[in-house]
Order: sequence, then C-alpha cells, then structure tokens
Amino acid sequence: MTTKRKHSPADPHRVLADLRILYGHQKWTQRRKPLDELIYTVLSQHTSDANTDRTFASLKSRFPAWRTVQNASPEEVAEAIKLGGLSRVKAPRIRAILDAIEADRGDLDLGFLERIPMTEARGWLTALPGVGPKTAACVLLFSFGLPAMPVDTHVHRVSKRLGFIAEKLSADKAHPIIESLVDPNDVYQFHINLIEHGRKVCHARRAACATCILNEICPSSTTNAASPAVSPANRPLTDAPKKRSI
Repeated sequence: MTTKRKHSPADPHRVLADLRILYGHQKWTQRRKPLDELIYTVLSQHTSDANTDRTFASLKSRFPAWRTVQNASPEEVAEAIKLGGLSRVKAPRIRAILDAIEADRGDLDLGFLERIPMTEARGWLTALPGVGPKTAACVLLFSFGLPAMPVDTHVHRVSKRLGFIAEKLSADKAHPIIESLVDPNDVYQFHINLIEHGRKVCHARRAACATCILNEICPSSTTNAASPAVSPANRPLTDAPKKRSI
C-alpha cells in the first residue's frame, strides 16, 4: 500500500546535487541571440518544443531580418508561423514587440540588457507587449547567462511537489521564489535539471516516485521505498559549477 508522506519541503541544495548525479552537469552556452530568443519564446507558448523549432525556422526562412517582419502584414507573419498554432494572436504580438523595442531604443539591439542590473533588465522586458516573467527569464538566462529562472510547466509542477512553492501559487509568482533557492551560479543547472526530471520522472499525470532519486526527501512521494538511483555515499558535498552571476 502506498502512502503519501507529509513533511518539510525538500532541501533545494540536495535536490540540485542529486539531479546533477542523475542528469550530469549542464554547462551554459548561449542558445540564441537575445531578440531571437525573445521571439522564439513567444512562439513556444501553447505548443511543443518540436513545433516551436519548426515554426521559428519557418519564420526566419520567410523573414531573414526582423525589420522585414515589421514591414510585413499581420497576415503574412501569421502564415509563416501557422505551424505553431495561435498564429493570429502571436503574429500581431511579435510585431508589437518589435515596434516597442525600436520605439524605445531606436534599433532592435538587445545587447544593452547585459550591461544593466538584472532586475532592471527584467522590468524592461516585461514592459514589452505580451512579455511575462517566463519569457523575460528565458532571454536573460539563455542569451546572457544571467541567473534568471524561467518557470515552465515542468519546473512549476516539480517545485510544487518538492514543497518549494505553495500548491496554488501561479507560475508567474513562483519565479522569484524558485530563483532564490540556489546560488546564482547554479540557477541554469537547477532550471535545466528540474525540466529534465519533470519530463522523465515527475510526470504530470503519474510521477514515478518508486524509482525517483528524490524519493527520500520529497514531501509528495507516494512510496516509502528507498531510491536505488543514488546513495548518500555517492552524493557530492560541493560540486557547484562556476557560472556568471548578476
């Protein structure tokens, strides 16, 4: 018989260490240029990663320069991104973002975000039309290597089950809480491995608690079986990767 245990939230530093054992050390490299990352993340809303990749490739093939997107009609942009769904919503949003950037900066270069405090950069991004905390964090983390924590569906679900955040706390409000759990140098590693764990073990419908590396410390675990995936003897004491800080 399985029983749901109730105890204190998991220690985020142990979670970080255990997931590093399971999924390895993820070294930061720039995923995309800042404006590309911004538009890519807008396209990723309500669709899969595979669809987002195809949709972004289609948009860049049709409009190689972002300024040509500004000059195109909403219908032309929507046609280029129709693979990702909600194209008639996303197309005008993308154009509005590009227009807002140029109106404020005089060009479409987002490189200045790296030279200002992260809180200020986050505020500037979230002031753009339709840009929320997750999209802003993606730009800051993946394009600049700054310690911003994007909270997607996997990070949100796993964090709730580990007791990091309240059950009813929204993903938008969870960003600063989850981001503060680990050292800034570990935010990228924490983000990537929480996503990986959500995809492979801590599934939305039925988590694989019996084989979970975090079973012993997770307050939401539905089994008391010890995890075979890691032993305390193999758990590193300090192995924090060195990354860029704020």
